[in-house]
Amino acid sequence: MKFNRVTLQGNYVRLEPLSELHTLGLCEAIADGELWKLFVTLVPHPSSIEEFVNNAYAAHQLGDGLTFAIIDLATNKVAGSTRFMKANMPNKRVEIGFTFLGKSFQKTPINTEAKLLMLTHAFEILSVNRVEFLTDYLNNPSRNAILRLGAKEEGVLRNHMIMPDGRVRDSVIFSLIKNEWAGAKQNLESKFA
Repeated sequence: MKFNRVTLQGNYVRLEPLSELHTLGLCEAIADGELWKLFVTLVPHPSSIEEFVNNAYAAHQLGDGLTFAIIDLATNKVAGSTRFMKANMPNKRVEIGFTFLGKSFQKTPINTEAKLLMLTHAFEILSVNRVEFLTDYLNNPSRNAILRLGAKEEGVLRNHMIMPDGRVRDSVIFSLIKNEWAGAKQNLESKFA
């Protein structure tokens, strides 16, 4: 199945399918906090942003998912990126990941609303049974943010991947499943009330 290139919009954020038009804005967001230097996540260096966009486009063509540029509605600036990925539609599951936000946009409603929009789309439009999240065991801010979404920690995938610096990373897997969605959605919406 191929993901439709949809735009999702809330009160704080608009998620636009990633394109070459977002390249400069993505570079600015990544430079805001030098995100490529964070050892607990994978953020492209601004010099490799064209490859990042091309890889996102190729993944979409293969039916793997859809990458978004996160647009801050208050400033109309690119705040970062996030994606549906590792889609397995026969088994009705998808992962939300590869998310990064410029430092100025962190600890704002932007990430929470972006995830609310994506989860709503996944459960209510794509009719998935399961949404997965994966993060570095050492990335406590990310782990806490995933838990605040209502996802449950399922376990640690030991020696799961090799990071660019050669460190062998343990990853933590979380999920939110269909029968938990109504409560999780109500909780997320209450954060904006």
